[in-house]
Amino acid sequence: MSDRYSSWWRWPLYFYMKRFFLTAMLCYPLITTAQLEVTLIPPKIIGQKATVLLKMRNNLSEAVESARAVCFLMDDQGKMVGHGTKWVVGQNKQELEPKSETTFDFVITGTQPFTTTNLTAKVSVSRIVLAGGKLINPDKDVIISNLSR
Repeated sequence: MSDRYSSWWRWPLYFYMKRFFLTAMLCYPLITTAQLEVTLIPPKIIGQKATVLLKMRNNLSEAVESARAVCFLMDDQGKMVGHGTKWVVGQNKQELEPKSETTFDFVITGTQPFTTTNLTAKVSVSRIVLAGGKLINPDKDVIISNLSR
């Protein structure tokens, strides 16, 4: 009889440890931080040019050698009024060292003067190359946030 009940206390401990590790594994992707943070400052419009300021912070342990981004300008109805693609890090600019920040002025020239000053910018990072030529996935490793007016 003592053999049957000697390990009765182990079952609940095993059950709770299993539940804890399963929960931790499921929540891990939610608590990891992005490797490259990009903050958009609202565009400044002058004639037929709009300037969108990008603030970037590298949270990686390696330097970002180059990064390419696409910026779209939308009016208040959601219609695209301009776009541009540029290298925001690298390509004749300095690389972004680990744990450092930089800014980039994204200038978009329209074919005609912008009729409204209520434009919003949407940015997508399409390519990131680390030091040594290693590529990382921009969909997973970049967080883009808008700074409100």
